[in-house]
Amino acid sequence: MNKSIYKVGFWAGLIAFASTVAFFIAQLLQVLGMISFPWDQVFIFGFSLCISIPFLLEILALHYLTPLEKKFWSHAVLLFTLIYVVFVIANYVVQLATVIPMTLNRTDQSIQLLKQTPHSLFWDFDAIGYIFMGLATLFAIPIFKKQGFENWIRYSLICHALTTPLIAIVYFYPNFSERLLFIGAPWAITAPSFMLVLAIWFKKQYKIT
Repeated sequence: MNKSIYKVGFWAGLIAFASTVAFFIAQLLQVLGMISFPWDQVFIFGFSLCISIPFLLEILALHYLTPLEKKFWSHAVLLFTLIYVVFVIANYVVQLATVIPMTLNRTDQSIQLLKQTPHSLFWDFDAIGYIFMGLATLFAIPIFKKQGFENWIRYSLICHALTTPLIAIVYFYPNFSERLLFIGAPWAITAPSFMLVLAIWFKKQYKIT
């Protein structure tokens, strides 16, 4: 096996982890009123965008390193991750490249449909993305053994998969409020955690091979 795949998996996972932590910090600062438009949205959407491709590369590396008898599970993980990436990139690029600039120029009256507001089109795009990230972690669980460091990866994946219903509540509850964001707060721990332990696994596997 080409050792560069382990390196890609490690560094991509590390970048995804750091971007997820940065996203959460930006989200927290926004809720606390410490940053406001446009920088709150620039940071939130920008760091969220930075999660997507590194996370995809981390999962792609995992797929290539998964034993043949478990390839079904890693293939499913890769497909769910692709769905996540397509939906969130479509959303964040629109918000960063169109909605924020036009709002600053006060020419956003014609693009109300493009704004990510509760229960809007791109709000649902975001929801679909993170729900499929949760499904990806659920299907990744059988890839790892119930022993040693791999068991820690399993626990981190299980914890993140369990947050998926909470994320669905935050996005789809009829009456949105900022308090709802706290229901999904465990995601801020489980998402960077599984990305980090998976990155560490690549590092460990690189040293073994």
